[in-house]
Amino acid sequence: MPKVKTKAGAKKRFKLTGSGKIKRKHAFKSHILTKKETKQKRNLTKMGQVHKSDVNNVKDMLHI
Repeated sequence: MPKVKTKAGAKKRFKLTGSGKIKRKHAFKSHILTKKETKQKRNLTKMGQVHKSDVNNVKDMLHI
């Protein structure tokens, strides 16, 4: 039986923390930034955590 490959898109987008939680970047920070407030853009730069309802799906994609 061959090894199961990790989803390449998920591999690029998610990182695991030391405690096993999954980090993610925020959306809406790539373009059309002129109409967004400075505070919003600053807060979108920070890393977020994957919501608990989505954790199992992300773990399946990463084969954790």
